[in-house]
Amino acid sequence: MELSSNHSSIAMIIFSWSMGFLTYYILSDFSKEKRKASMEEVLGQLINFTIFIWIGKIILNLRIFIEDPLAILSYPSNSNAFYLAILLSVITIVIQYNRGKVDALLFSVAFTNIFLTASFVYEFMQVIWNKNTYSIGYMGLVAFLNIAFVVIRKFVCPCRLNLLIFLGWTIGSFSLAVIQPILMIFGYTVGPWFLVLILIICCFLMVYQKMKEGVINGRN
Repeated sequence: MELSSNHSSIAMIIFSWSMGFLTYYILSDFSKEKRKASMEEVLGQLINFTIFIWIGKIILNLRIFIEDPLAILSYPSNSNAFYLAILLSVITIVIQYNRGKVDALLFSVAFTNIFLTASFVYEFMQVIWNKNTYSIGYMGLVAFLNIAFVVIRKFVCPCRLNLLIFLGWTIGSFSLAVIQPILMIFGYTVGPWFLVLILIICCFLMVYQKMKEGVINGRN
């Protein structure tokens, strides 16, 4: 039964992200070449994230892995493995960006589109099929952000738009984490401290972007 439940959860995640990619491909304003390149980059980072999840699970259960490597397959990934995977993913993206292998703006726009759509589809299935009432609030949040993204993208530059969307996502998710007994993102429990950390990073990036624009305008 547990194995069947795990398979069902994995299938829901794969379907959700597939819908995210499909929606982005259909609605994106980028050229076909840029859409393809950005989708490949996001997919590559998702594969890296999945690998990092497994690495995190092995590290957190190292003794069991040493005694019986196959036994680690039966252990579910927890929030700590999720946090570690995010950290390793961010480090990977930063390294690739510094080496000129990642177009930060193109990647962030694609990821934001795909992530929001995938999140909505996943939470919708949680509500409809699994009767998970705790998913209603988060589903409403990502639905609102999806609409906001489409409405204001013509009036705000892509970089600032992404920061605003993730700032809204962080504040909304933090509010839900405080109000609700639990907040889950793609099946992983997320603590308020993690969202506060993201909020600080978003604020820092917004200040940095504002200062960068000021320097550019000053030179002009």
